[in-house]
Amino acid sequence: MAIIENTVVYMDGEVVLEAFFAFDDAFTDRRPAVLINHTWAGRDNFVSDKARKLAELGYVGFALDMYGKGVLGTSAEENANLMQPFMENRAKLQQRMKVALNTVKLLPWVDDSKIAAIGFCFGGLCVLDLARTGVDIKGAVSFHGLLGTPDNTKGNKIRAKILALHGRDDPMGLPEQVLAFQEEMTLAGADWQFVSYGNTAHAFTNPIANDANSGMVYQADADRRSWQAMQNFLAEIFG
Repeated sequence: MAIIENTVVYMDGEVVLEAFFAFDDAFTDRRPAVLINHTWAGRDNFVSDKARKLAELGYVGFALDMYGKGVLGTSAEENANLMQPFMENRAKLQQRMKVALNTVKLLPWVDDSKIAAIGFCFGGLCVLDLARTGVDIKGAVSFHGLLGTPDNTKGNKIRAKILALHGRDDPMGLPEQVLAFQEEMTLAGADWQFVSYGNTAHAFTNPIANDANSGMVYQADADRRSWQAMQNFLAEIFG
């Protein structure tokens, strides 16, 4: 068994993007793929490592790129500047997600009828927005994702199953936002689950998150539990 790693360059209009992907060459058949959406910092080692872990589980892990080849933020200010155009133009965000989805379908190791998407923080919002467009993917998993509803998907039926993994004390997903999100999912006809982890803030899966003042704190138990919840979810939707 060996985990094979590589990158693939793809385009959204004139923007050059670069994804990282990994798969286990012990498997010879086409297998499910999982898109992995990065935080506001860009496609970094955090999501590349998730791709490797998903490869070990028998999937093709595909860490997509929202910002452009080699574009990474190095501070909170830079990260916010990179993310903000997508927050202000959710149609642009959704288009970039669809380009990544179309790209992963072309990989020869992928069963294009079995694709899911997971995302962290900003990436959680991205995978939820992909599902909100009504595309035919099996599921979407948001880890401490932003929950705000876009203004261009009302009336769409969500075909993907939804799993939102959330810190109860996340200042970026307050209880009223949680309730609004759950109502949105219900109205869209989604098969949705929402897991709330107690005494847990934002960015709970990121070991370097240690800024309590901004509500970003790693929480090892929630990290472990949420990854297990994702594994159970993927086993169900791909079964």
